[in-house]
Amino acid sequence: MSLYRLEVLGLAASLAVLGASGCATKNYVRTQTTPLVEHTDQLDTKTSANNQQMHAVDDRAQAGIKQAQGSADAANQNAQSATKSAGDAETAAVDAVHRADSLDGVVKGLDNYKSLANVSVTFGFDKAVLTKDDKDQLDSFAAQLGTQKSYILEVTGGTDSTGPAQYNYDLSQRRADAVVQYLASKCGVAAHRFYLIGIGKDKEVAPNTTADGRKQNRRVEIQLLTNMGSTDTQSASNRSGAQ
Repeated sequence: MSLYRLEVLGLAASLAVLGASGCATKNYVRTQTTPLVEHTDQLDTKTSANNQQMHAVDDRAQAGIKQAQGSADAANQNAQSATKSAGDAETAAVDAVHRADSLDGVVKGLDNYKSLANVSVTFGFDKAVLTKDDKDQLDSFAAQLGTQKSYILEVTGGTDSTGPAQYNYDLSQRRADAVVQYLASKCGVAAHRFYLIGIGKDKEVAPNTTADGRKQNRRVEIQLLTNMGSTDTQSASNRSGAQ
């Protein structure tokens, strides 16, 4: 075999070795990097899923906080309302006790009370609002109360015959309340001085067959009742008789 032929065969063998070595290296790199890439993709997927779960948990937490805050605000408002209702109920109970005590004292000595003066104010149809003329009459009536000591005011509200009985009872009570409120707030009459009655259409002062009669029945009568058994009243009566 010639020297040239041997060189060609050696070169071919070297190239074959190098080619085989190159293929082996590529295959090795491929087998090593492919699992790494797949593992990285899995990590990215898990990270994204974890982030989504964290956002979902945070959203639920924020919603829970808002709901809890709303419940707390509602509970606070309910507590304030309950406190106010309890305070109003206590005030009403105290007023009722005072009124009951006052009326009890009045009833016990009712026979000693005599009518000294009276005034009557009238209202429009289905109305419970005082007019200027009504207020002027009440002002004149109240002016004489300053010299009285032992007295009560009997306030009787009435209506005409129009409408249901229960509605008229309520309307007559509202009319009497309007008079009491005015005398108490504008004229300074103490609350325990009033003896309030709403009689509806039960007691007419004029026939309901005419417009004028119905107008007269839509009224509130106020009577000044003084305790004739008291020392102050007797002294005043004696002074009046001596003159």
